[in-house]
Amino acid sequence: MLMHPKRRNKLLIILGLLIGTGVITSLVLYALSQNINLFFSPSDIAQGKAPLHQRIRAGGMVREGSLIRATDSLKVRFVITDFVENVKVDYTGILPDLFREGQGIVAQGALNEQGVFVADEVLAKHDENYMPPEVTQALDEAHANAVVVPIDAEFAK
Repeated sequence: MLMHPKRRNKLLIILGLLIGTGVITSLVLYALSQNINLFFSPSDIAQGKAPLHQRIRAGGMVREGSLIRATDSLKVRFVITDFVENVKVDYTGILPDLFREGQGIVAQGALNEQGVFVADEVLAKHDENYMPPEVTQALDEAHANAVVVPIDAEFAK
């Protein structure tokens, strides 16, 4: 039983369109997956959940007393914390005007082999009442999962 030539041509056109649509969809999804910036808290980074050398966002509170500025360049090192874990951040550039210790920030960059987050962009909160939603959620999760050590047990050591 042979297929009629017109029917065979229609079938080939439909198959060609389906294959073309599949290839285009695959390429678009691949391109989008490369541009996703996932958010990680200091606890996630310390637990090894953050990938190395991939562009991510990290956020938390800038730990008091951790800000170190280089005297001869725009290099800055500080620590972000979710009050459970700490992550060192290296940044070269001008920090936002609202950046200061004790406030919430979100940094974009990549994690290196030493566990230092190398930021290429630092975003500070808008005013004293604003906290980035990712930072708020990360701090809430860190507090919920934190192990509370009684003061007496700490002095007994």
